[in-house]
Amino acid sequence: MRELEAARRVAIRAGRLLERNQARPRSIRLKAGAGNLVTDMDHASEELIVRALRREFPDHAIVAEESGNTGDSSHRWYIDPLDGTTNFAHGYPQFAVSIALAREDDLLLGVVYDPVREELFTALRGDGARLNGAPITLSPVDQLGRALLATGFPYDHRQHIDFHLSFWREALQHAQGVRRAGAAALDLCYVACGRLDGFWEWNLHPWDLAAGRLIIEEAGGLVTDATGGPHRLSGEETVASNGRIHGELLAMIARARQR
Repeated sequence: MRELEAARRVAIRAGRLLERNQARPRSIRLKAGAGNLVTDMDHASEELIVRALRREFPDHAIVAEESGNTGDSSHRWYIDPLDGTTNFAHGYPQFAVSIALAREDDLLLGVVYDPVREELFTALRGDGARLNGAPITLSPVDQLGRALLATGFPYDHRQHIDFHLSFWREALQHAQGVRRAGAAALDLCYVACGRLDGFWEWNLHPWDLAAGRLIIEEAGGLVTDATGGPHRLSGEETVASNGRIHGELLAMIARARQR
């Protein structure tokens, strides 16, 4: 598929740009919210990606983290030029480039590139999910007590500490382990390839999760809202798993909400 090949190429180019510049002095500023950083490399990576996609697909719309929505088309590119900006700004090696294409509300392809590990996760609707070209599979874990979970906290977590810690506390009590690595796109890909068994997070944006959601779905996993209903890219709730622990994960989240 021409669009998938274009997304692969530009994700790798943008990722290599990020990696080359990670150790250099950076321009960092705050967006809305005390913890919401943006760096010069967020903008440089996004400019590279948007320019390349506009050149190849001038009629497509683009939804990008830094530049917002442009164009009016049933085909929309969702672009996160630097997922894990806080990690990147601190020199913590956990960040990625995330690109997805949708037609109306149907995700068609997803690409997530981790330049630190040189890992390229891809998915094409109806054609499975891959890591560096090889098919990936979900974990076989079928009990929450044996599961390794991941989560993240939104930038306004300081205003809702008790809410977010209630889920963390419940997970510590019932799962084998919990991780918070700070890059949702990679967390979703790690569920898809079996490194994690489940994931939840609130208030993600479409560009944060569009590619990762399709990669999980094409690997055979589940992505829903916190009640088990259909997931919406513009929704506030994201719960993902290998499918085998999904019911227990949803029940865990429901218990935490009642506390």
